Amino acid sequence: MAARKSFLLRIDAALWEELERWAADELRSANGQVEFLLRQAVRTRTGPGPGEQAGTPPGALGAEATASTQTDTLTGLPSPLKP
Repeated sequence: MAARKSFLLRIDAALWEELERWAADELRSANGQVEFLLRQAVRTRTGPGPGEQAGTPPGALGAEATASTQTDTLTGLPSPLKP
């Protein structure tokens, strides 16, 4: 696994509370939710990373990805889709 970088983030308290609620809805930690959102923003800006196909959840192996499951980018485990 690649080395991880720690850094301090100053954020408005109301925004942090909203991120915590959102993270809980998606069964992630607040830190994991922030990282997920940052990865999603970078992917939107730069396109899929090496070994990823456009529209394929990160970590999924093409045909193995199904319409009912996405892969969590942090844990590599399936995460439920929102209706």
